[in-house]
Amino acid sequence: MGLSIHIEKRYEGFSLKADLEHPGGITGFLGASGCGKSTALKCIAGIEKPDRGRIALNGRVLFDSERGISLKPQERRVGYLFQNYALFPNMTVLENIACGLNRIRDRKERRRLAGEAIEQMELGGQAELLPHQLSGGQQQRTALARMLVSEPEVLLLDEPFSALDAFLREQMQTQVSRILREYGKDVILVSHNRDELYYMCDRLAVMHEGRILTYGLVKEVFADPGTVTAATLTGCKNIAAARKTGEQEVFVPDWGVALKTGKPIGEGLMAVGIRAHYFHPSARDNLFPVEMTGRREEPFENRIMFRFLSQKPGTRDLWWRVPKDRTPGKMPEKLGIAPQNILLLYGNEEKTEDKDKEKT
Repeated sequence: MGLSIHIEKRYEGFSLKADLEHPGGITGFLGASGCGKSTALKCIAGIEKPDRGRIALNGRVLFDSERGISLKPQERRVGYLFQNYALFPNMTVLENIACGLNRIRDRKERRRLAGEAIEQMELGGQAELLPHQLSGGQQQRTALARMLVSEPEVLLLDEPFSALDAFLREQMQTQVSRILREYGKDVILVSHNRDELYYMCDRLAVMHEGRILTYGLVKEVFADPGTVTAATLTGCKNIAAARKTGEQEVFVPDWGVALKTGKPIGEGLMAVGIRAHYFHPSARDNLFPVEMTGRREEPFENRIMFRFLSQKPGTRDLWWRVPKDRTPGKMPEKLGIAPQNILLLYGNEEKTEDKDKEKT
């Protein structure tokens, strides 16, 4: 049945209005700092109370403002992993994990189950260590183990990799993804890192200023983010205002080009986006003269900055990302883009898989 969230909460200068139906699996919340991602998690967990609305988990009501229902955090069967992991500093790894087993009265049984969790998390040599003696990854796995042994129905992970360096972050993403799949728990994962969410999640909700702009399968959201904000948050570097000039054609004034699109254009078009990897000198459509304006070498790619020859003075250069082994010796005279790779971007209105179903 999954997790149903329809809540509102107001603060001074900020309001959260989250409407989401999470059917299961792993859903990511993507957004900039301060957009309401962590606030939404805290409302689900019962750490904060919405002003109005309803939250239900697998058919069990956690919060309902009209019916006066607001379960305590310990009654919700929700696991919450804080950014700093919130381990008890004076307890060992074993003791921290055993805290998640308080429902079991037999002390020996608690220690046995905690020991099994330690082995599953590959923490066997750290059972008697204190949190400050652990690496960031070990702390994270300890906190995750403590949460999992409590047998929650859904896991809420709030920026779980933000405190780790880049190398360890990638290692832990792989390990945590495997653990979550093995346990089969439903998960809401909050992050501002789009690559992390693309790798780990089944679905993606893009948040902005307290609202969910776009929600759907991860690959579909990246392929069609729907709004300028969602395109920017999912990493699109080339965005410009555009106007509809035909059923499947737009004109981009800043670039001075008319582009064929892969699908019909709706009303209210604001802009188009082109991801930096999608330009190609051999494209058959939307092929225009260009000039290189700069180049930056990255570890595995080259970032080439360029302009259309028809481009307005003073407008931003475009990005073309090319793998090093496919970088041409000199800048092509023309670059093109396949119509299906033109992102059509509209206003910041909600774009979900089934908007009517979500609001019932």
